[in-house]
Amino acid sequence: MDKLGGTYQNPKLLTFQELRRMVLDGDFLKNIFRFSFVQLQTYSLQSLPLPLIVSILIRLMSRNKCEIIDEAGNKASIGFSWIIRLSKDFIRDLFSIPFLLKRVRSNITSLAHNQNTLQPLPDSNLLQSPVYLRTDLFYGLSAGGSICHISGVFNNLNHFTGKPLMISTDAIPLIRPDLECLHIYPEKAFHDFRDLPKINFNFTFQQQAPGLLANKDVSFFYQRYSLYNYSGLQLALSRNIPFILEYNGSEIWINKNWSKPLKYEKIAEQIEKINLRGADVVVVVSDASRGELLERGIEEEKILVNPNGVDSEIYSPEVDGSEIRRKYNLEGKSVIGFIGTFDKWHGAEVLAKAFGLLIQQYPQYRDSTRLLMIGNGHTMSEVQRQLEAYEVTRESILTGIVPQEEGPAHLAACDILASPHVPNPDGTPFFGSPIKLFEYMAMGKGIVASDLDQIGEVLQHDHTARLVKPGDAESLMHGLKSLIDNPETRKRLGEAARREVVAKYTWKEHTRKIIEKLKERCPCD
Repeated sequence: MDKLGGTYQNPKLLTFQELRRMVLDGDFLKNIFRFSFVQLQTYSLQSLPLPLIVSILIRLMSRNKCEIIDEAGNKASIGFSWIIRLSKDFIRDLFSIPFLLKRVRSNITSLAHNQNTLQPLPDSNLLQSPVYLRTDLFYGLSAGGSICHISGVFNNLNHFTGKPLMISTDAIPLIRPDLECLHIYPEKAFHDFRDLPKINFNFTFQQQAPGLLANKDVSFFYQRYSLYNYSGLQLALSRNIPFILEYNGSEIWINKNWSKPLKYEKIAEQIEKINLRGADVVVVVSDASRGELLERGIEEEKILVNPNGVDSEIYSPEVDGSEIRRKYNLEGKSVIGFIGTFDKWHGAEVLAKAFGLLIQQYPQYRDSTRLLMIGNGHTMSEVQRQLEAYEVTRESILTGIVPQEEGPAHLAACDILASPHVPNPDGTPFFGSPIKLFEYMAMGKGIVASDLDQIGEVLQHDHTARLVKPGDAESLMHGLKSLIDNPETRKRLGEAARREVVAKYTWKEHTRKIIEKLKERCPCD
């Protein structure tokens, strides 16, 4: 019998990412009809990627019952009727693709034509409410740099403007509870097709946003640029209100170099271009991004180089890390820390190798030193491989993702904080402005970081950090060792870094610069 006392023998609970990993690793065939019960856990049934394919896969894994459940408790039992329904949706969407692409190309042409007509810059009444647009189709985020950036700007706008309003595709942690956040959710269409939900969301936004803002006086629109999206530009033009675009690098380049080329790359290029040309202010986080935009013909006058920042009251030397030290048995140890989403440019695997080299070459550190890596993501498997290769898994703690609110306490449990970012694979300048860098500085800890473009400009070697050769595990290892051996140097560097970040790199100061640039560009009351 499969059922015992109302439960199933040999059940399988998994997430979308775990299912994806099973398929990519070639392990799926070993799991066909292996389980008596399969449950896929997802953030939202409405936004589940590849619903037909996912449903077929988990149906094949189960000998009996299978279902999908989301965080709100909504369930879908995966049977024949469910798969037939999704198959009909798939066929409908398949035949709708040409119409969707025709509509989006028409909108792009219209917006581009508008830009060829010389018009005066729109006015802005800063006593009215700015509207922050978050149009990414990423859901259930609990940690990461994007959360810090979004909340950092949004929470500080009303120091300089009327009370801000956000329109978002999902709830964002750390947003002030006294600020209003409205939601526009994507239609349940095209989710079995790569990139098309993002394209289609423009039309969902067009339908719903005007109603949400019907009775609101808006000073300007601020959009964190997202792939394939021109909603903010279109909305700003329709109301003749200034449009500020936050541009964190070309999504086309990112996909080409760190993932796989986009399905509709030409459309993405056109949308990126009309946003950059149409914005009244373009906020970038580094000189490298500014240089890229100048090469693409974007007017220098509209570009603001504005490095990322930190809330220096939340990230502070006063934060207590003792509970985290107890939790992971770190009392009396020298702890090297890293926090991040383990993306390919973060260099987490370089840090893992550097730690392995440290213990290999200086075995006296094996008992006294620990590596605390906070987060998860693309390069985690390579991190684990490096730790295993150097036989330092017992000396390393991989916490997985922790809620953003718990990040400061985890960093407080560390003695040294590492920022091992690696160069771009195509040799172009590193265009990032790592938020972890400013969080580390605010914590007042000793920092070892890659001497890489903006990182090496914000930090000064032997004044606020130890700077090392990017992507070089040996160099990183020596940087770490120098701070393990010298607690007084850690203290000196940490205190200097804290003073620097409080003076120059808070989110309030970051937001002030945005408003000053808007005043410079547009008539403001």
